[in-house]
Amino acid sequence: MTAPRRDPARLLPADPSTRAVAAELYERVAESPIISPHGHVPPSLLLRDEPYADPVSLLVAGDHYVTRMLHAGGVDLADLVVDALAGRDARTVWRRLAANWHRFAGTASGYWIEEELDGVFGITTALGPDTADAVFDEIAAALVRPEFRPRALFERFGIEFLATTDDPLDDLAAHALLATSDLPGRVAPTFRPDRYLDPDAVEFADNVERLLSATCRPGDFAGYLSALEERRAHFIGHGAVSTDHGVEELFTCDVDAGEGERLFRAVVAGTASAAERRAFRGHMLVQMARMSVDDGLVMTIHPGVLRNHSSATYARFGADTGHDIPVATEFTRGIRPLLEKYGLERDFHLVLFAIDESTYSRELAPLAGFYPSVYLGAPWWFLDAPDAIARHRAAVTETAGFYRSSGFIDDTRAFLSIPARHDTARRVDAGFLARLVVEGRVRMDAAERIIDDLVDAIPREVFKL
Repeated sequence: MTAPRRDPARLLPADPSTRAVAAELYERVAESPIISPHGHVPPSLLLRDEPYADPVSLLVAGDHYVTRMLHAGGVDLADLVVDALAGRDARTVWRRLAANWHRFAGTASGYWIEEELDGVFGITTALGPDTADAVFDEIAAALVRPEFRPRALFERFGIEFLATTDDPLDDLAAHALLATSDLPGRVAPTFRPDRYLDPDAVEFADNVERLLSATCRPGDFAGYLSALEERRAHFIGHGAVSTDHGVEELFTCDVDAGEGERLFRAVVAGTASAAERRAFRGHMLVQMARMSVDDGLVMTIHPGVLRNHSSATYARFGADTGHDIPVATEFTRGIRPLLEKYGLERDFHLVLFAIDESTYSRELAPLAGFYPSVYLGAPWWFLDAPDAIARHRAAVTETAGFYRSSGFIDDTRAFLSIPARHDTARRVDAGFLARLVVEGRVRMDAAERIIDDLVDAIPREVFKL
């Protein structure tokens, strides 16, 4: 069955008069370059520029948006891994996706994959059990062509800036090589130090020892902080503009040097209580803010996720396999010690993300509506979907406006979904602005400036590009 090409007015408001305004606003930014200040595409993908092996490696493998939905429908995660010894080739895995495609109706991941099939490959055949092989073959035939290699797609997608997420001890050699290549856009690393800051992280003490050894620093708290500062400088030297921190609880606290030393020795020795480990995590967020004030890196925090919720799944497949689950998050009290110390610093930029929608209007918008350092992170992870993006705008705009937001953040490992995700945000923002115009709340010329700034000037300002 062949479906018509996708509706050019998809995601725009249903009301004809509002849709007309939205379409006009969307057209202003539809082809604008993509600025992606936070994501998880590995730099090696662009450095090696190797053809994708098959449709599964392109659209299924490693994309936990997709695999978790299939798992919820009864598919074993092992059956989504190409394994010749187990008799699972890529076509077999693809057929499993196609057999379960009805489960993706109405989901963001289903929408993005359909956008990719049509927008990238020109495939309008509706995916399903009867069409699985035909769609597989059409994608596979395209992947052998040079215009479907990662670098060619990077240029085709119009990516002007792409941030990766990197371990503090990464030598960043791939980034150095990309910086001197002919890639028509900038790829920058992001400093992600969670495993060196969280006493509950796997092999925390060993990670700290590796950090100290790599930087030839002494094993006290001052040496530990100096080691982190040195690695941040290494990242800045390779083009980094931000740090990223993923915490389950947003809790910060400031302690004096003596207490910091005591907590550090306890967490490294493995003798710290739960309260002491919490205090250390909270203090290290404050230390990260201090370092951002000193070196200029934008600080982003992604709180409110209980990682590896399924112990059995973690034991079989490891982290980042779809079983990280959101938890309720409190911002106002938790972030106050950090903001008491650095919230009014002129050049400090702090971007706060949330998966708990109840915090948008109650806490995040008021915080960003007062502190010059605080910006509202875009809807993230489970909320980077059309309706959730619209709810976010409705919840925060009346208090914080548009210019206290970060611009859209795709936060993706799935390279091909980057343009689809940014296009989604542009369409939803155009629809939201169009309603304000039609209701007489914003003038059309102001809406035109805002839609332009949302995809360009705002992310450039927030991430100091």
